[in-house]
Amino acid sequence: MSSITPEEQLHIIQSGTDTIVPQDLLLEKLKRGTALNIKLGVDPTAPDIHLGHAVPLRKLRQFQDLGHHVTLIIGDGTALIGDPSGRNSTRPQLTREQIAANAQTYVDQAFKILDPEKTTLRYNSEWILDLKMEDLLKLISNFTVARILERDDFHKRYTGGLPIALHEFLYPVMQAYDSVVIKADVEIGGSDQLFNLLAGRELMEKMGMEPQVALTLPLLEGTDGVRKMSKSYGNYIGLTDEPNDMFGKVMNIPDELMVKYYRLASTESVAKIDEIEAGLAADELHPNKVKRALARNIVAAYYDEAAAEAAEADFDLKFKAHGFPADAPVFDADLTPGEDGMVYFAKVIVDAGAAQSVSAARRLIDEGAVRVNGEALAAKSYNLAPESLKGAEVQVGKKKFFKLA
Repeated sequence: MSSITPEEQLHIIQSGTDTIVPQDLLLEKLKRGTALNIKLGVDPTAPDIHLGHAVPLRKLRQFQDLGHHVTLIIGDGTALIGDPSGRNSTRPQLTREQIAANAQTYVDQAFKILDPEKTTLRYNSEWILDLKMEDLLKLISNFTVARILERDDFHKRYTGGLPIALHEFLYPVMQAYDSVVIKADVEIGGSDQLFNLLAGRELMEKMGMEPQVALTLPLLEGTDGVRKMSKSYGNYIGLTDEPNDMFGKVMNIPDELMVKYYRLASTESVAKIDEIEAGLAADELHPNKVKRALARNIVAAYYDEAAAEAAEADFDLKFKAHGFPADAPVFDADLTPGEDGMVYFAKVIVDAGAAQSVSAARRLIDEGAVRVNGEALAAKSYNLAPESLKGAEVQVGKKKFFKLA
């Protein structure tokens, strides 16, 4: 167990959390001096994990570093129902084959964060799919329809006249049953999971057990700083992104989200993050340096320090020193001149995939966002001499580079 006091542990655990229900019970459990069983249940409905998905995994690792044990439940049984949290329609049910494939990919990525020696991996199909009808009826009798309809998403769908499939009512009951089976001390989930976590507390009490503590974490905004991180929004940072891409994406987040990313997505100590937050508030720290340190930390967490340093150097080459990356693709463009002896360069940019249309390429040139051999093109420089383009290094905007053959 950790040598730090229960109160110090609680301060670390509180960092970045939304709610802890009830907090005094958590402190009481910590004071007992024995390793707690911390539960996270995940449904393998999608194979790839991004930093937003990793937020609860980071909190689990924090508990592990404090000496506690984690039970990671792969909800291959509940995934057959589909989590209705935050949904305004019934979630499509996955096949067992889809669930199994997604689960393996999820586990592989989760252990980039978790300590395998302090993690028990369970699949809730072990107990959910073996429930007899008599046992299932006894289990669901602990909840009323009125209680289930208190869930915000169910309430909205019910009052809005939208359909709720009967099997969806089983989801919070089954998730609660997971807590009973593994005897959870604490269950972690997103802020949209609070009802399910409290249902676990309720069921444990009704079965004569000490109830778990419900700990929720906020959703992490994506690189746009507005919407939650999601692959469908294109604002995500994937755990399997290449180091250079990962570093660059972190550098793109708004400054006001830096502290939140430190608390939810980094491996930095809570004490250090507290110092960073105070330093930024007092204008004693430069935001760019703080963000660079954050980007290095996140890359190192999924790769290593050497990869983080190389990614920072690549970032500087591209965006700070206006250098040209050695691995930029070579594009064999049609440089045949027109009747005026010039090449219509705006079309070359489109053909290279660096702009969606000729008008967009012309606009980029007019904005000074196109460089040829390190020099920004002047406005209206849509036509260039063919000899100036042979083997030229072209940069379009901040992130697109190609070399002409």
